[in-house]
Amino acid sequence: MTASLLYSLAGAMLCGIGLFGLLWLSHLLRKLLAFNIMGSGVFLVMVGLPQHQGGPDPVPQALVLTGIVVAIAATALAVVLIRRYYHLSGMTSLEGERASREGGPE
Repeated sequence: MTASLLYSLAGAMLCGIGLFGLLWLSHLLRKLLAFNIMGSGVFLVMVGLPQHQGGPDPVPQALVLTGIVVAIAATALAVVLIRRYYHLSGMTSLEGERASREGGPE
């Protein structure tokens, strides 16, 4: 088993954990954390899989570096929006999710 395959398997596992958290958790900050974990898994897969003549391919590495910068900016924006939503509504989860988890009407 090569190192690139280990990176790819770890990335796939992180994607699965992030997807589970994104679908299962109702707290908005936890959803954001799960989304970031899923993004990190995608970055690991992008770095682990592509090989170019036995060495790493520089194009996916450049894409991952750009993706990390975009992910940081998107996370900062999401935190600001979640904070604003909390100050306006006083809740840390979306209204429709809370009703569907409790079995009530949306």
